[in-house]
Amino acid sequence: MLILFPLGFAAGLPYMLVTQTLSAWLANAGVALGAVGLFTAVSLPYSLKLLWAPLVDLIAPPLGGRRRGWIVLFQLALAAALVALGATSPRAAPLSFAALALGATFCAATVDIATDAYRTDLLAPDERAAGTAVYVFGYRAAMLVTGGLALVAADHLPFGRVYQLSAALLAVGVITALLSPEPATAAPPSSLRAAVVEPLADWLARPRAIALLAFITLYRLSDLVAAAMSTPFLVAAGFSNTEIGLANKNVGIAATIAGALGGGALVARFGLWRPLVVFGVAVPLSNLLWAALAVVGKSHALLVATVAVHDALVGCAIAALEALLLGLCNRRYSATQYALLSAAAGLAGRLAAAPSGWLAARLGWPAFFIASAAAGLVALALTAPTAGRAIGSPAPTDSPRTS
Repeated sequence: MLILFPLGFAAGLPYMLVTQTLSAWLANAGVALGAVGLFTAVSLPYSLKLLWAPLVDLIAPPLGGRRRGWIVLFQLALAAALVALGATSPRAAPLSFAALALGATFCAATVDIATDAYRTDLLAPDERAAGTAVYVFGYRAAMLVTGGLALVAADHLPFGRVYQLSAALLAVGVITALLSPEPATAAPPSSLRAAVVEPLADWLARPRAIALLAFITLYRLSDLVAAAMSTPFLVAAGFSNTEIGLANKNVGIAATIAGALGGGALVARFGLWRPLVVFGVAVPLSNLLWAALAVVGKSHALLVATVAVHDALVGCAIAALEALLLGLCNRRYSATQYALLSAAAGLAGRLAAAPSGWLAARLGWPAFFIASAAAGLVALALTAPTAGRAIGSPAPTDSPRTS
């Protein structure tokens, strides 16, 4: 548990810097709303991790071992990318800015691959609920720093300097990875072909594998689409960076942490499937609070209530979904299979977020948030019945991390 908190903190540091905080930087720099929406596509490496995850299963870097070596190497590369991004103007050099943001996201996604494989190999079945809660706690605490506190700092410092200061905090993950033990793992794949083919074959051997993957892909559709436009919406509504940072980011991340801890406890008490469905319905419905805020206008009380309720429910959903993903991975291919599942968990939402600025500009903010809620509910209704039967089916006997 002591290892997972700082590793989660280091893995979570870049997420806001390449998503919502980046959107705030662009909005404050006067970038057009449609372009802000397009810039959300730089987060796609988080959803394409499967393309290079087999290399993480196959290759052991010379420093740190098969799992920790990747964490150290790409945290250092990420720090360099963030420093360079901080020295670039989104208006004067938009293509260079986009390329550096994409490079930073690629490094961050690789850190995620290695860290997810590390904790999958490290945790025994009876440790998954606690391990997930602690890791999410660290991850979201980092988002509090690079989301809420970074926006407060941006009212007093240039955004570029804030990004460069954030890069220095990655030392937490580098030091932790160097001092932590390498977990015992199953034998790695024997070749690149085996690293690519065998994890997929192992997954497809499961009952209703495609239906289960569709459920995972669409589960967080509504909250990811809403999150992509929440900061531009608040800027347009007249909230300052400090108000957004203290209310939307700080309250939201604290609520997500509380939700993750509560969601983990509910999963332990009631099993996995019922909490998954309840949270899957509750999160889209909570998007209606954003629609209400758009109708009412600038209201600090309603902003805090909206963020607290919505993000607490998102935290519950994340905890339940993470517990599902950990239990579905075969230890021999944990980097590739977890990359497949975690990438799937965000793919639909991130693809739908790319035109979100265009949709918000044409539908208006209230209708946009209502549409995001409806999309999430429809997606759950289409995928949940078959996925429930898949989760209740026995996993392949050669998959030591399933339950």
